Amino acid sequence: MSIETRIELNKPLKGLSTFGIGGNARYFISVQTIAEMQELRLFLNREGMPYWVVGKGSNSLFSDRGFDGMIVLNKIDFFEFDEGVLHVGAGYSFSLLGAQMARKKWSGLEFASGIPGSVGGAIYMNAGANGKETCDALTHVGVIDKSGELVEIADLAFSYRTSPFQNSEDIIVSGRFQLIKYEQARKDQLEIVEYRMRTQPYGEKSAGCIFRNPDSIGAGALIEECGLKGKRIGGAEVSTLHGNFIINRGEAKTSDVLELAKYIKETIREKTGHELEMEIRPIPYNIGGR
Repeated sequence: MSIETRIELNKPLKGLSTFGIGGNARYFISVQTIAEMQELRLFLNREGMPYWVVGKGSNSLFSDRGFDGMIVLNKIDFFEFDEGVLHVGAGYSFSLLGAQMARKKWSGLEFASGIPGSVGGAIYMNAGANGKETCDALTHVGVIDKSGELVEIADLAFSYRTSPFQNSEDIIVSGRFQLIKYEQARKDQLEIVEYRMRTQPYGEKSAGCIFRNPDSIGAGALIEECGLKGKRIGGAEVSTLHGNFIINRGEAKTSDVLELAKYIKETIREKTGHELEMEIRPIPYNIGGR
């Protein structure tokens, strides 16, 4: 089937976000292979259509109005592994990948367990936890560039929760990782999962940590220190378990989340002097042509 015949109209975005929030996308398509992504990229170029690529929808906050363009669900989930060298599709579950590698006693992605995103999303955000980041084990990133060509890039400049792809038109389709053999990998991975289950509100509708951590202290600790746990605006509430999570308590709107995040930022600034920066990415209704 051609790309054009598989496009859906007025796709509800709530089911594509771990927040469970958002209006409808004007256009939507799910892509399973690199070749399909290349075809789609050329189609988007011809149409001059704005687009946004999602994986598991964590770290994404869609507009209440939806998205006036194409939402692309990246389901490229191939898996290749050979003695420490891992090549995996961008649509593969990052959390599952961390658990699988740890069970095989390969180390480097134990921290991924419990991060509710895709490999592509982890690369895009340089996701991290427990002192580790995605870029630590990452060696190459496969992308579809603006011309529709598949390119594999090495020697990329990453920083805290930041990648070069956040200011790029390249679409991430794969990642290569170099892992090391480590007998305690599974034990460490299970300890990470246990800690997260105990300290973070898994099972709730959220987008993970709302704010980046300032240099000297965790954002969650600042929010708790300022007595903001349980603060609620509309259907959005600061988690009582972890202050750096905002929970959708039922029929929350994007406007509720943004208003609550603004209130938190202003309170933290006034009471502590720290300036919090958003980690989740609000996706506006209209981002214009690319």
